[in-house]
Parts: sequence; structure tokens; C-alpha cells
Amino acid sequence: MKKAHKHQAEQIIRLLDNVHDGIKHAIEKGQYKNALDLLSQCQESAIELGETIEAVEGEGFVTVSYLEDYCEAVYQAYTEISRIKGVNASRVCKNLHKAWIKAANSVKHDIKVRVEAVFLPYKASMWDSLESVWKAADEDPDCDAYVIPIPYYDKNPDGSFREMHYEGDQYPEYVPITWYEDYNFAERQPDMIFIHNPYDECNYVTSVHPFFYARNLKLFTECLVYIPYYIIGEPELENKKSMEGMAHFCTVPGVIYADRVIVQSENMRQAYIQVMTEFAAGENTGRPGDKAAGKYWENKILGIGSPKVDKVLSTKKEDLKIPEGWMKIIRKEDGSRKKIIFYNNSVTALLEHNEKMLQKMRDVFRAFYENRDEVALLWRPHPLIKATIESMRPRLWEEYKEIVREYREAGWGIYDDTADLDRAIEVADAYYGDWSSVVQLCQKKEIPVMIQNVEMINGMTEGDKE
Repeated sequence: MKKAHKHQAEQIIRLLDNVHDGIKHAIEKGQYKNALDLLSQCQESAIELGETIEAVEGEGFVTVSYLEDYCEAVYQAYTEISRIKGVNASRVCKNLHKAWIKAANSVKHDIKVRVEAVFLPYKASMWDSLESVWKAADEDPDCDAYVIPIPYYDKNPDGSFREMHYEGDQYPEYVPITWYEDYNFAERQPDMIFIHNPYDECNYVTSVHPFFYARNLKLFTECLVYIPYYIIGEPELENKKSMEGMAHFCTVPGVIYADRVIVQSENMRQAYIQVMTEFAAGENTGRPGDKAAGKYWENKILGIGSPKVDKVLSTKKEDLKIPEGWMKIIRKEDGSRKKIIFYNNSVTALLEHNEKMLQKMRDVFRAFYENRDEVALLWRPHPLIKATIESMRPRLWEEYKEIVREYREAGWGIYDDTADLDRAIEVADAYYGDWSSVVQLCQKKEIPVMIQNVEMINGMTEGDKE
């Protein structure tokens, strides 16, 4: 039984005991009708409670039998009081209490609390930010864990919603998926809800369905947990510029409305606490913001690590399913394996450098094409590039889309747009590309990292050309 339902059962049991005092008082005052009415209420409440417990715990559950014995005691009391003559209030209530205490003890000790935890990923490629937590919940015999992928929308430049996306069919086979319309949040009131998208309406490019905004989910659970879908470079706590840059990650609805925020390290936790204490002091967030109230943020934010790191460290080559199309590119003619370079483009770099970044990408592909006999290129761009560039740089998107088409049709390199980031990291011998959270994960796997210089084209910088 869920914690909230057991709490309700315990409340009903306590109420029955309080009603017994009212019954005794009514008998002593000769108010027999009142006593009978109270007994009828006890009977109805006990029957309703028994039906609820049986529906949850199954037919024949021990607590139900004790409630049936209690109902029999209530019936006997009702019969005795109906005769009116010679009613002994103490004896009636003593018999009621004897039956009641067995039912009360059974509610307390025999009904085990089960936690209901709901996980709400939106992009399948970001599932790794929740997976290890879900696995722990799924393996707990006292927990019912539900994975409910939620729909999200691309946004137009004016902020209106464009097409809707749902990626529930892209999760690993071992993850049981629940259709989001089949789970009634208002009725079920899950004990915990886990999210990895913190932006609500504040993202300019995409938005999860408004029902799944953090502020709305908070209405249906006592514990909303936010875990970032990314990991970032560790901030310098004493560096003002570094801490100012953290505000983008911290001052978001998911952090504000969540009951718990889980971040990648203790250092990151301290950064969140510092930023949010200062932010809440100057904003109407409904959260304490003064230094003395810093305990609020200290209790709320936990620096216990990122599930993304758990996932990448637990992924092993021998467990991977490598597509045959990839193997044709990875194998040399003599059957040996080429070096695999994971090439990654970030949304930020593309927005910052625009056409110059496209020029850089074409140059990268040229260089790797010329060395394709020894090196296999695995190109995996950030999964939000399409939605972001299409919305914010429509002309740039058309040229970018043409680059993707040419690369894929040429067939000499791997193009990976699947949800499985960890497979790409595990097979790679080195990383090359923009700064992103992928860099942090590669470093955790001790994979060499090289950051591309957009100014370096064909082996020369702009300054060299002059």
C-alpha cells in the first residue's frame, strides 16, 4: 500500500477510537439514539476501510479479517444498546476496544508501505540522466517504478508550439514504458516524481507538454525530484564570472519547484546553494532567500553524483550491439579495426559561429574522408540542434541539413542520431568537437578529448591566411 493510503487508513483507525469515547458518553447520558448513530458510522467506516485494503492488498488479507471482527463487535454493541435496559457503557466500549486494537495493530504492522515512483523523461537520448535511479527503484521490492515518456513540442520564434514529438518507442527494450495518458496523476498521487527537464515555459526552442511543467507536477506528489539531463564543467566558487554563468542552470523552474535537486558533485551543490540563496533573496519565488535561511537550499540540493556518469561507466563494449552498417565502416580491408573518432557539435557553438561553423564542419569531413582508410568518423550532433537551429536560424538550418544529407549519402562515415549516447562513447577511441557535457563523460571514461577550433580551416587560422 502506498504511504499516503496507509496514512489515511491509520487516520480512520484513530477516528474510530475517538468515536468510542463519544459512544460511551452518549450511553452514560441516556442518549441511546446518538450512540446508535455513532455505531452505524463506525460500521460504515470499518467496512469502507476493509474494502479499500482488500482492493490494494488482495482478498483474504489479514487486516480485513480483524476489521470484520470489529464490525461484529459493533453489531453486538448496537444490539445491546437497542434494548435500552441495563446498558453498561464501560462493558460496551471495552468490547469495542478489544476488537479495535487488533485491527489497529494490523493496520500498523501488517500493511507494508510501497513507494510509487514515476520517471518522466522527454527525450530518449537523455534517459541516461535517470536510468540508474530508475534501476534502483525497479529492483526495490517495496517500490513500484513507472517510466512514462512525455510528449514535447518544438517552438516557433514567437513562442507558440509547433509539432509534437513522442519518443516512447526509442527506449531500451528492458525499460517497461507506460503511456502518459494511462497514468492518472490526480488519482494515484505518486510518492515521488523524477524529472530531467527543468525549463517549463522558459525554453525558447522546445517545451514539454504544459501538464508536465514542474509547478503543475508539484500538485500531485510530496516529493518532486529534479536531476539535470547534462553534466557541466565544475564551477569556481570564488570566481564571480564563473558563478554568474551558473545562474542559467540554477534559476529555472525545476530547481525552484522541486523538493530535491540532485547534482553531479559536492562542489556543484555549493554553487547551486550560493546562486539560489542570492536569487531567492531578490525574487518573489516563495522560497527563503536570506543567508540565515540557507538551510533550505542546503537541505534541498544534494551533490551525490549524476546518473549519466553511472550509465557511461557501466556500459561495456562486450554488451553493445553494433549495427552492421557501422561495422562496414569500422573494419579495415584486412579485418582489423580502425580508430574511431567521436565527432560532436554543440548547439551553442553553432549559434555562436553560424556559417563559419558549417565551413569548419565541411573541413573536418574533408580531413577525415582523406584518412578514412585508417580512421572511422562517428558523427553524433547534439539532439537539440534540429529544433534549435530550425527555430532560431532558419537559413542556417537549410545549409546544415544539406551537410547532413551529403554526409549520410556518401556513406564513408557513421551518422548516429539514436538515443544511445553511451554506445558512441564506449566504442570511441577519442573525442573531437565542441565543448559539451559529452566532454565530461569522455573524461570520466578516460577517453582523449580534443576541442575543435572553428578558426582553423584546412590547417590554417584566419590570421595565417592573411
